[in-house]
Amino acid sequence: MASSTVIAINVDREGVALAPPYSSKSQKKKLDRFYCQPIVSILKQKPMNGHDMRKVIHSVKVGVALVLVSLLYLLGPLYKRVGENAMWAIMTVVVIFEFFAGATLSKGLNRGIGTVLGGGLGCLGAAFAQAVGGVGKAIVVGIAVFIFGAGATYTRQIPNIKKKYDYGALIFILTFNLVVVSGLRADQVLELARDRLATIVMGFAICIFISLLVFPIWAGDELHHSLISRFEDLARSLEGFSKEYFENDNHKEKKSSANFSGKCKSILHSKAKDESLVNFARWEPWHGKFGFSYPWGKYLKIGEDLRDLAIIILSLKGCHDQSSEILEASVKEACEGIIASLAWTIKELGESIKEMSKCRYEDMIMPKMKSVRIEVSAIVNPFALGTYLENSDGLGIASFVHSLMKMVEKLEELAKEVEELGQLGGFHENS
Repeated sequence: MASSTVIAINVDREGVALAPPYSSKSQKKKLDRFYCQPIVSILKQKPMNGHDMRKVIHSVKVGVALVLVSLLYLLGPLYKRVGENAMWAIMTVVVIFEFFAGATLSKGLNRGIGTVLGGGLGCLGAAFAQAVGGVGKAIVVGIAVFIFGAGATYTRQIPNIKKKYDYGALIFILTFNLVVVSGLRADQVLELARDRLATIVMGFAICIFISLLVFPIWAGDELHHSLISRFEDLARSLEGFSKEYFENDNHKEKKSSANFSGKCKSILHSKAKDESLVNFARWEPWHGKFGFSYPWGKYLKIGEDLRDLAIIILSLKGCHDQSSEILEASVKEACEGIIASLAWTIKELGESIKEMSKCRYEDMIMPKMKSVRIEVSAIVNPFALGTYLENSDGLGIASFVHSLMKMVEKLEELAKEVEELGQLGGFHENS
């Protein structure tokens, strides 16, 4: 029989396990190492990356803003001036302080415009209802609430309004209804609206000051770096595809397959993020290399072209799986050279945007694309194409070559978009 060892565990009165007695120095060292392991694992955790640090900075900024607006309550002289309306300043900070500076500015301006318009029209509606008096007062308010509420709600469904000013329309509906209804029971409706607007402006000013001047986090920078990283991911995906299907190392094959497929799929889901960041970036003031008239809309078109390229790269895998090893060997060298040229072109375009230098389309990109077209045409010459189609897997190699041609055409379109971005964005000339 196998021998077993029983270790006694001491517990205190509350049932909590205590450290066992040590029978030897070696056992004591082992147990000390066991108890210290959680602490060591925490200390060995990798340091925060840039994105995590920005989250910490944003959290601290929100905390500071809340402390500042809370002074309206905490300090007696300020509380005497604003009274209970100080709550609106706190609500403003909680609602409009966003991660990106452009998002905070967008929400703040939307809230300000909606509050002013809704409050102003609400005061006029309440004053007119009070002038009518009697039963007509309630009728006037009901009609006003219906007309402006239905009209603003319909406006929110218009695509352009919904994309940029949806929050402002929502605040307009809320403020108008609060003011016009409360105006029936308040004799000093104008004073009430003025005090609430003043506290909202205070909260907005504190948010904008901290968001734009204290370690600002720009949506434009995030969009710019995100687009550059997608160029790099696409180039690596092409290189991974070449390693997977034109090298015989099985270990590398599995690893590169997971990498290039995952990167391409992540690029396919970038549309919503791009649209959101472009909307925020358009609200941001001049910062760094990005001016007021910077063509952020071009990033949407470039992002769309990158997603099309990601689809083509994924389709290459399916096309190649249909071709046989014999056909693979016959076009292996040519395909390797073509894919290497395409990867180089993508890197060059990404580097142009990263350095904000004008794309060398005429002297470098266009000649490279012409040579790639010639190489692809050499694969699909009539003699070679007839040889492929005689085999059962000829359709796979034909589809593969067709996908390469589509990638060349899409890269030419992408290069023109990058060239236009450089012209509109004021990129500097290459030295």
